[in-house]
Amino acid sequence: MPKRVVSGIVTSDKMSKTRRVEINRLVKHPKYKKYVRQRTVCYAHDEENVSGAGDRVEIIESQPLSKLKRWRLVRVLEKSTDVDVAALRAARKVAAEAEAAGEASSGEA
Repeated sequence: MPKRVVSGIVTSDKMSKTRRVEINRLVKHPKYKKYVRQRTVCYAHDEENVSGAGDRVEIIESQPLSKLKRWRLVRVLEKSTDVDVAALRAARKVAAEAEAAGEASSGEA
């Protein structure tokens, strides 16, 4: 039997070599005949830590690697273009403080 290959979006990259991947799908409700969004959560093994949160990845079934991990990362299909605004502001603040400290020390001399 061939192994399943699916694509999904990485929702968490906080664990080392492990990614939480969500696979979204539409399912028709049996009684109301309305399409409902559902998601499947898979934990995938990412040996080189190449994927990040928000990336679209392709994963393949594998033998159990741990309590939750049953998938392996094949490749990153699309990198995330989301910008972490809080990290950007913090970096700008640190750069501004370093610049101000540099000007203060050069002004004293």
